[in-house]
This record gives sequence, C-alpha cells and structure tokens, in this order.
Amino acid sequence: MQFISQRMWPIRRLSLGTRTQTRLFNNRPPYQRFNNKQKFWQTRTFWYTTGTGTVCGAIYYQSHLEDSPTGRRRFINVSSAEETQLGASAYMQTMATYRFQIVPHTSPVSQYVHKVAHRIIRAANIPGSWEIHVINSREKNAFVLPGNKIFVFSGLLSVANTEDALATVLAHEIAHVFARHSAEKLSAAKALQLLYIFVSLFVDPSAAEMGRSMATLLVELPNSRQCEQEADEIGLEFMARACYDPHQAVELWQRMQENEQMVPQLLSTHPSTAKRIENIRNMVPKALMKKEASCPPNDLTQTFFKQLGL
Repeated sequence: MQFISQRMWPIRRLSLGTRTQTRLFNNRPPYQRFNNKQKFWQTRTFWYTTGTGTVCGAIYYQSHLEDSPTGRRRFINVSSAEETQLGASAYMQTMATYRFQIVPHTSPVSQYVHKVAHRIIRAANIPGSWEIHVINSREKNAFVLPGNKIFVFSGLLSVANTEDALATVLAHEIAHVFARHSAEKLSAAKALQLLYIFVSLFVDPSAAEMGRSMATLLVELPNSRQCEQEADEIGLEFMARACYDPHQAVELWQRMQENEQMVPQLLSTHPSTAKRIENIRNMVPKALMKKEASCPPNDLTQTFFKQLGL
C-alpha cells in the first residue's frame, strides 16, 4: 500500500494543480477578440465630432442661403467665377463633340435663332455676351451652359415651328442662366458628396451607397424639377417682355407631349409635360400683364389680329 500511495502522489498533485488552474481559468477576465472592440461610431469622440460638425455645417449652410429670382430660398456656395470656369470647360467639350454638326452663323437657320435669342436677352436686360449655336441634328432639344452658352438642335424647329414657340424654348434656357440654376445644382452636389464621404468612412460604405440613391430620389431630382418649373415661370416673363405671345408656350408643350416618351415624374429631372402645361396655363395671365406693360400698343394690336387669323 505504501508503494501504491507513493505511486499515486504525483497523480494527486496533478489533480490539485488541475483544480487550481480551472479556478484561475474561470476567474479570468473575459476574452475579447480585436474585432469585438467598440465601433468608432459608438464612441464619445465620434458623437462629439459629429455634433460639432453638424453645428458648423448648419451655420455654413445658413450663411450661404439666398433668394432665387422668384423668392425661393436655396443654398449656393459656388461663385460666379467658378460657375463660368466650369461652363467654359463644358463648352469646349460640347464644341468638340459636335464640331462637324455646328451650323455656320451665316446660315439662315442660325441667324433666325440668333435674332429671337437676342431679342429676349435685350428685353430681359441681361448683361454679358452670349454664344448661340445651332447643331444639325434631328434631336428635338436645346440646352444652356454656364457662361451664357446656348445650343439648339435643328430638329427642335420642327416642333417649335413659330417664332413665339422658339422664343418659349430660348427664354426658358436663358432663364436657367439668369437664375444660376447650374450653381445651385453644383452646390447641392458638393454638399451631398461630403456627406457620402463622411458616412462611408465613419459609418458604413453600404449605407453611403444607399444614401446616395435616396438623395437622388428625394433631393436631386425634386430640386431639378423645381428649377425647371422656375425657368418656365421666368422664361414666360422674358418672352412676354420681348413681346412674344405667352399663349404659344402652352401650344408648344402640347406638341412636345405628342412626341415624348413617358417617364414617371418621380424618376425624371423635368416635370411631366401634362403638369408643365397646367403650370404654364396658370402663369400666362401674369405674363400677359408683363407684356402689356412692356410692349407698345401697335404690337399688341398686331398680335390680336394675328390670333384672329387676319
């Protein structure tokens, strides 16, 4: 038995040691892997930084609010010089793209478009020089770039088939420049881009992508439609000052509606044509008052007999 107990002694020591190790193991501090650390966006530093940034951002946003020509409050942090510089770059790219389709200024079509455009510009009393180009294309469209650059596709003249109808389109494009809608959109894009970067770096890149889609749907597209409606309103006033008939704007958009491809307004940068026609009808009486105040009586008489077909 003595021999056996001596043989068992190491086993008893081993058993005691195992119990001690077990007790120490159970009392150890909980093990945490490196990826179980507190996330950055859950820390006080993040919330202090976010709070400070939000307050500073709100102050910056408020300090860059201004009224549009129609009295609408909007955020703009792009200077006129920056806007002109971006427009010059876009102008060079556009000229390079359509270099073989630009109609010479000496052509009757180009001179006709120039005549209507400059009549509106003079009536609206907009300073600065303008570049006006006609592009030989079946496309029924026109667009304007910052820095007073207007492009008209010749296909548009098949729909804008009267001088008053063409004046509707050109006055609309001139109104975009007058209201600085390009600067407004660039300012919004810059602000949203900073927000995307912040969310991507400190929260979740996938959340930034989802936020980008939501911002396009809920911010960028509605703002674009609002700018288009504002350009319709200002443009109608400009063409009326130039002694063009505002009623022709309704007829133009009715013809445009026959040639358009239907796109849900929610997903479009422009109001639906039906909504546009309704808005313009409501704007016509105010535009007619501008016309009566700006145009000589003999011009009004000519317009009256022209509408009667005499």
